[in-house]
Amino acid sequence: MYYSSGNYEAFGRPRKPKGVEDKTAWFVGAGLASLAGAAFLIRDGRMPGSKITILERLTLPGGALDGIKEPKKGFVVRGGREMENHFECLWDLFRSIPSLEVEGASVLDEFYWLNKDDPNYSLQRATVNRGDDAHTDGLFTLNEKAQRDVVKIFISNREEMEGKRINEVFGEDFLASNFWLYWRTMFAFEEWHSALEMKLYLHRFIHHIGGLPDFSALKFTKYNQYESLVLPLYTWLLDQGVTVHFDTEVTDVQFDITPERKRANRIDWVREGAAGGVDLGPDDLLFMTIGSLTENSNNGDHHTPAKLDESPAPAWDLWRRIAAKDPSFGRPDVFGSHIPETKWESATVTTLDERIPRYIQKICKRDPFSGKVVTGGIVTVKDSSWLMSWTVNRQPHFKQQPKDQIVAWVYALFSDRPGDYVKKTIQGCTGEEITQEWLYHMGVPVEEIPELAATGAKTVPVMMPYVTAFFMPRHAGDRPDVVPKGAENFAFIGQFAESSTRDCIFTTEYSVRTPMEAVYTLLDIERGVPEVFNSTYDVRSLLAATTRLRDGKELDIPGPAILRKWLLGKVEATEVGELLKEFGLVE
Repeated sequence: MYYSSGNYEAFGRPRKPKGVEDKTAWFVGAGLASLAGAAFLIRDGRMPGSKITILERLTLPGGALDGIKEPKKGFVVRGGREMENHFECLWDLFRSIPSLEVEGASVLDEFYWLNKDDPNYSLQRATVNRGDDAHTDGLFTLNEKAQRDVVKIFISNREEMEGKRINEVFGEDFLASNFWLYWRTMFAFEEWHSALEMKLYLHRFIHHIGGLPDFSALKFTKYNQYESLVLPLYTWLLDQGVTVHFDTEVTDVQFDITPERKRANRIDWVREGAAGGVDLGPDDLLFMTIGSLTENSNNGDHHTPAKLDESPAPAWDLWRRIAAKDPSFGRPDVFGSHIPETKWESATVTTLDERIPRYIQKICKRDPFSGKVVTGGIVTVKDSSWLMSWTVNRQPHFKQQPKDQIVAWVYALFSDRPGDYVKKTIQGCTGEEITQEWLYHMGVPVEEIPELAATGAKTVPVMMPYVTAFFMPRHAGDRPDVVPKGAENFAFIGQFAESSTRDCIFTTEYSVRTPMEAVYTLLDIERGVPEVFNSTYDVRSLLAATTRLRDGKELDIPGPAILRKWLLGKVEATEVGELLKEFGLVE
């Protein structure tokens, strides 16, 4: 397996791998990683779909990419996915998956046209004082000390950041800036999360720093992520003959391990209450999704709080059993044993009439019923004690959604702080009480809030104990390599597998990159896996980011004015001078 960039490798079609017709493939989990891996086996590995089996504990595919309607509760989305044009592996996959909406088009075509016609951007990123514009005004408000903090983490090596928290490498000036407000609410970072992940994010998305304040860097699907991404991919896999067994919990994997090699030789499972399994031979490939950000999620309803489920977590316990067999299989407790630091709660609000949408429109400055971009990303309530953010994507957000309803998504980064209106933690709130807190911060008259929350919406809260588990401070080896050294017939995929690239987790891209690397490695596919977009090495991207991080201020060149003039004169007529002027760093 190797990495590549450019049209030559992107458009090249690999030949059929030797001996693939004699192989079979098994996947643990039916999330995006497994679905993508199966697609790469079929498209690039030329493996018949009938040779592929997916094992899933739940009763539907998609993992964290969900979007459902519960008959008695309402619509539910546990989270949303923000995408960009340089998710190279994701778009490499979906260029080959037929759209369910547009005849003759791929999912990528559909997505590309949608975002060309209706580009995303926010008209109000943050509010204060119950719905007033917070006037962050696109500024990062990073003073010189905070800018030095950013530069320091950017140029440090990975080893320097291992095991460190964000608040150990960034000072109070940075943590008080608009940049941190934008960043932490967009990506769900806490101050105690990994400085290494923060560094990887800075490198990965340096080309989008300018689009951070107004979300113009982002692109979204037409509907919820399940209907827009998972369903077309799942449908295509079924058409190719892939077998999916639901209600099947994989309980363990057995290995034959020697100093020279490692081979998976059995999968144990419980299917519909009965123990079972399958022995694996040398031609049986196994792809394991380990860990889970949505494991033990618990849904409340409009009148019932969501519960924090700290009971045994099957996905995490499976990884623990696997990890106990070999040191190269990772250390799951680094991520999965810190629920107070990895939990937060979201809520899906369905409005039932036109009353609440009027307040949504006042803040986002767009008609929420237009079918086009509404908020353009999250709106953060800057003075919320929960640090609440909320968003309304294009409507309808579900294909079966009534035309007179709006589906909104609300989340609180601080789960254990009392609210400003309800005086309770979001963790202790019913859907109705979360709606009250949201309406309060949107500026609904206080005397109208109880009635409007009771009769104008139906809200489903969801508590997720492990939703930011992958952000916990870590060291090399805490996540297993996609294909560990010596592994002959198995790989780890998903958010807790370690790609050797510069990519970062908590993205749909990472969920597709790891299975692509796994399939290409185990089948020795003669095509490059797309490398991570190289903006971190592009001087133009770096200069543009520097300008934005300085809020457009020119570079301060120390020394007397005559010396500054002489230095500028030396570079003015050079390529360097042209670049500095182009990006507003000098006059």
